[in-house]
Amino acid sequence: MSNTTTVSVAGPSQGVKAPSGGSEVRAATSVGVTSSPFWSTGIDRLKAYVPGEQPQSDGWVKLNTNECPYPPSPLALAAIREATSEKLRLYPDPNGTALKAAIGKQFGLGSDHVFLGNGSDEVLGHAFLGLLKHELPILYPDISYSFYPVWCGLYGIAYKLVPLNAEFGVDVADYAQPNGGIVLPNPNAPTGTALSLEALRTLLQANRQSVVLIDEAYVDFGAQSAAALIPEFDNLLVVHTLSKSRALAGLRVGFALGHPTLIEALARVKDSFNSYPLDRLALVGAQAAIEDTAYLAQLTSAVIHSRDWLIAELAGLGFDTLPSQANFIFTRHANRLAATLLAQLREQKILVRHFTQARIANHLRISIGTQAECELLVQALQRILAAQPDQKNEVSA
Repeated sequence: MSNTTTVSVAGPSQGVKAPSGGSEVRAATSVGVTSSPFWSTGIDRLKAYVPGEQPQSDGWVKLNTNECPYPPSPLALAAIREATSEKLRLYPDPNGTALKAAIGKQFGLGSDHVFLGNGSDEVLGHAFLGLLKHELPILYPDISYSFYPVWCGLYGIAYKLVPLNAEFGVDVADYAQPNGGIVLPNPNAPTGTALSLEALRTLLQANRQSVVLIDEAYVDFGAQSAAALIPEFDNLLVVHTLSKSRALAGLRVGFALGHPTLIEALARVKDSFNSYPLDRLALVGAQAAIEDTAYLAQLTSAVIHSRDWLIAELAGLGFDTLPSQANFIFTRHANRLAATLLAQLREQKILVRHFTQARIANHLRISIGTQAECELLVQALQRILAAQPDQKNEVSA
């Protein structure tokens, strides 16, 4: 079993500890203010999530935030246009009845097994507060989505970091220990690796007394969804987003699937914050996108094709890339520093993502763009690698 790092979080009023070395946490606000006498106690010690760069000018090849490179379903766009009417003066359906029914139908579940939120981040945040705040710490990988420690700090949730194995994969046996819940992104981010359905079943069988949350933001790009296991396990919560495979990052729609008792906890948290998290346009656009399964298959196939092509091309340039079942890859060059490559690509108006956490400081996460964008990336890297001699790799894998 791997060693774990325990972080005890007593809430923002008593300070927050987050994994060291992450480039996606910050103490100051976007305007540089670090404290104010007007703030509630402990707000100055919160370490907020920092999203990927969103350039404010045109001409960039944007491969840094795992957005979909293709447009949304034409049916979704048509539904949004049709809903843009005088009815926007009215509140939307607070329960999202039609959208829940459409999602439930896709997964063979009743509407009472579905929860809706303003993007999967809101759904996850509600789950942390409503299902994962217990005496025992929750468990999640040491290299995973950097919003997890933010929610732990915000809500005062203790947690243990469980190291990924030498191949940057999850060993489910490492989670067979007392816990207040388990959170696993599958496929994992930023690595792109995924567990099989049987491995997830083993994980669930060993942890029947706590909630197991599987964050499936990237599952449609080649992994198996744990949603099929919901009838077997009343402690399983599966979270999805429409930002990736359904190309609706700008619409902000996410959902959770699970036993009605878990869904009820999320609903109570939601209705204590905002009874109307999804507006009229989001509800109809998301429903049309969910129902357009033919377009989903077409889009994901295109991304997978470009992903496999890019991995092969990068191998020819000296990059070592982890197997990916997501819409991004995680790669390193044997003789070039990732931070240097990041800057050199930016000079050519190509954005990728870099993390400073020690174990992955020499890796780049590259979102899969259109085939043309992937080809531009490879051409840029060819120029960069040809122009300068190899650098000594000073950061271990």
